[in-house]
Parts: sequence; structure tokens; C-alpha cells
Amino acid sequence: MRKLKIMEHVSLDGVIQSSGEDGFPYADWTVPYRTPAGRDEVLAAHGQRFDLLLGRRTYDMWSDYWPKAPAGPMADGLNAATKFVVTHRPESLAWGPFEAVGADVVEGVRRIKSQAGPDLVLWGSSTLTSTLLAQGLADEVMLIVYPVLVGTGKRLFAQGTPGRAFELVGTKTTPSGLLLNTYKLAGALKAT
Repeated sequence: MRKLKIMEHVSLDGVIQSSGEDGFPYADWTVPYRTPAGRDEVLAAHGQRFDLLLGRRTYDMWSDYWPKAPAGPMADGLNAATKFVVTHRPESLAWGPFEAVGADVVEGVRRIKSQAGPDLVLWGSSTLTSTLLAQGLADEVMLIVYPVLVGTGKRLFAQGTPGRAFELVGTKTTPSGLLLNTYKLAGALKAT
């Protein structure tokens, strides 16, 4: 059975948005903190082989960039990975190899996880992240925390995401101040 890893770049105040879409004023706020050390840690977290689980919006953004990116460990890994895409328009997918998840996202992800293959890595989609966590389908969450407050923008967890408890299984730092925190799902959040 495959593991599903959620990986996200996030500010101290929970913002994941980094593109200039929708009038967002802080495009590329992560760039000044990215270093070879951070890249190497992220590559190691992906594993030697991996497949991607992507929401349609993330797939579209990435398909405009990664197929044309210079060869290297990140580009090569992303381009070789099978992209499992949550979409209502599978006929318009072009960056492959790819497969549509299907109309029922939860059942589609369960099906994909039950198949033999490399681990799945989810980047992007906060809506998909919240759904997968609510259904207990995520095995691991890696938050790449940047030492900034953005103040506005799309947040990692959507309002109404059910409470969950996590266990910290690893943390690493980079010279630029990034914290790479890895958690595994520990169950429902218990009120005291």
C-alpha cells in the first residue's frame, strides 16, 4: 500500500499562496529562503521514486513550468512521476504520465493508495489537503515553514477542516531559517 505525503511551503501564519494570482501582493515570498540545503532536504523527503497527487489548479500551474525546466533532480523527478489529477476535464491533461482521480475524490485516492507503486506526494491544493485529512487518508504531512508573516492569502487548512492530532516524527533546519517539520496523523483531536 502506498503512503500519501502532503508537502507544503507555509508561512508562520499559515499562508501557502505564493503566486500573484487574485491580486495577492507577495508573489514569490519563499524565494529568498530557498537554498541548496533546503532543496536537498525536500528532494530526500520525496524519496527516490514518487508519484504526484495534484488538484487541477496546481497541475495547470506546474504543467506550464516543469516540462520546460532545465534537467535536474527536482525537474526530472516531477516530470517522471505519474500525476494523479483531481479534475472534471481529464481530456485536457497533457503533462504526463497522468491519470484522472475520478469523480469521487475520496474513493479515487483510496483506490490509488491500495495499488502497488511508489509513495504519493501532494503539493498545493488546500481544498484537497483538508478533504484528505478529514478522511484520514494522509499518512504524513511535511510543513516547510518560512520565517515570515504574510498576513493575507490562501491558508493551508480551510475553515471547517475537522480537528486532528499529529505526532512530530522529524524536524530539520536550514541555514536560511526554514523548518522542515514532518508529522504523522495521530487521530481525531480530543477535547479535554
